[in-house]
Amino acid sequence: MNRKLLKLLSKNARTSLEELSVLLGESKEAVAKEMDAMEKEGIIRAYKAVVDWERVDSTGVSALIELRVSPKAGLGFEEVAGKVMQMPEVESVYLMSGGYDLCVIVRGKTFQEVAMFVAKQLSTIDSVLSTATHFVLRRYKDTDVILIDKQKDDREVLV
Repeated sequence: MNRKLLKLLSKNARTSLEELSVLLGESKEAVAKEMDAMEKEGIIRAYKAVVDWERVDSTGVSALIELRVSPKAGLGFEEVAGKVMQMPEVESVYLMSGGYDLCVIVRGKTFQEVAMFVAKQLSTIDSVLSTATHFVLRRYKDTDVILIDKQKDDREVLV
């Protein structure tokens, strides 16, 4: 039941216990108990809405920032990641393979604000060797949710 329940919740965290129990073929009590257990174990960390911020605030900007880091002995990348993820501008931090070490997703009011954040806060962290900032121009899909409205097809059907 774990994986099926997690998939259903990740698609829509507002699905009712009644609906989940029907979809899973389990009692409401069993589903609630399973959810509580997964919350306590840290498997379920939060229930969140996926927000299309471009519709809320068209002036806000997001950026993906690549960080190359010199890891410290015994700490690896954890020390830098721990510092970065505490910053309020930071939405996500990922350890990566490939050409850079950490991927940092940042949201700010303007391009200038994000650029200053990178220059004054991220790049000055001890162990950060370099940064590369990529501004998000448009989000099409986020967290498995399509963010663009389907365009109506005005073409006539020929029979």
